[in-house]
Amino acid sequence: MNHALTAAVAGFGTGLSLIVAIGAQNAFVLRQGIRRDAILAVIGICALSDAVLIALGVGGVGALVTAWPDAVRAVGVIGGLFLIGYGVLAARRVLRPGGTGLRAEGDAAGSRRRAVLTCLALTWLNPHVYLDTVFLLGSLAADRGPLRWTFGLGAALASLCWFAALGLGARLLGRVLARPAAWRVLDGVIAATMLGLGAALLAGS
Repeated sequence: MNHALTAAVAGFGTGLSLIVAIGAQNAFVLRQGIRRDAILAVIGICALSDAVLIALGVGGVGALVTAWPDAVRAVGVIGGLFLIGYGVLAARRVLRPGGTGLRAEGDAAGSRRRAVLTCLALTWLNPHVYLDTVFLLGSLAADRGPLRWTFGLGAALASLCWFAALGLGARLLGRVLARPAAWRVLDGVIAATMLGLGAALLAGS
């Protein structure tokens, strides 16, 4: 029992250390949380996607994926272009801040659909997500032998806790970002993050 708990805690700590780093996914979750826009759906997509990818890594799929390097490069190019496109949109909001701030109730359905599709793209078109979950966590889990699934469960739990804390906790920043100028700063940071990550993906593909 102690060994299982140790493996779970190790998985939780490892997963958290990989997820907390600033990236496209976290920036998107933060913005959606502040806007209170489809945040539960976004949290669910991020956490469930990580759980699936971690399970694939623990199950040994990472070694299989390396057999198709061209597919990995293709995902990198597509993901890089998508991140650059999203970064350009964020930069446009900085220059034209009229559309920033909390969403209006009337566009809830369309906004929710866009949020879900964007979240899926940011998650599944980002090769770094595969590197962290499928390859790195998968290889670390393999070292745990029969407790590798317990390690993976701890990592998946860390993902759920992080995205829930980030998305729901972001609501506390609503008052701070009630001014258009504050939103311009946030969108500027998001634009720089997305453009930088997108360029890095294209350069490495």
